[in-house]
Amino acid sequence: MVVGLIDRALIVPASSEGHRYYRCKRALDIVGASMLLVLSMPLLLCIALLIKLDSPGPILYIQERVGSRRRKKNGIVSWQIRTFSCLKFRSMYSNADQSAHQAYISRFCKGEFEQASTIFKLMNDPRVTRIGHFLRRTSLDELPQLINVLIGDMSLVGPRPVPVYEALHYGQAHLERLAALPGLTGPWQVRGRCAVPFEQMIKMDIQYTHSCSIWVDLKLLLATIPAVISGRGAE
Repeated sequence: MVVGLIDRALIVPASSEGHRYYRCKRALDIVGASMLLVLSMPLLLCIALLIKLDSPGPILYIQERVGSRRRKKNGIVSWQIRTFSCLKFRSMYSNADQSAHQAYISRFCKGEFEQASTIFKLMNDPRVTRIGHFLRRTSLDELPQLINVLIGDMSLVGPRPVPVYEALHYGQAHLERLAALPGLTGPWQVRGRCAVPFEQMIKMDIQYTHSCSIWVDLKLLLATIPAVISGRGAE
């Protein structure tokens, strides 16, 4: 639990809110996630089998991540910062040590890599399995998050949910990126992923929270397809 952050309410400008938009967005999430789950079922089963054959351990990796949920009380709209169980296909060896990644995230959030590298990702990670490298490179490890979308913890489009240990490094100016339902894809995935430094990622997500609309969401969904196929910014 992130003391002082979880359950905190972010008040967002009225101009970025629209009741009709959020109803349409939820309908798009339910229809889109349902269709994608049905269409990808053979692929999901194949990935599950490959994970079991590749290394011992569970098929799914469940991690507590930080997101938010829209609330309206007395005419005031706010986003309640919260944690939820985010689903992924397991791409690491079971019970892998998280300390190396936590240390990397700490340095990434402080901008220590911006002058030294154009790929902001922990490379040659020994925790990642053989099939895990493929799943991460193609973003297929994130397909189970379609279930998170159906539940309502996530949306098809929005800022990516982050681990609790990353949110610990957020300053006041960074919290505004949480003023939207976390997404399966978003501006960061489309415009560079791991080739984007921390402050630029934050800026992209805040710009999205200010200008989000069904049209913007549809454009980002369509732009995700070539981004994933090209592997742009992925490991």
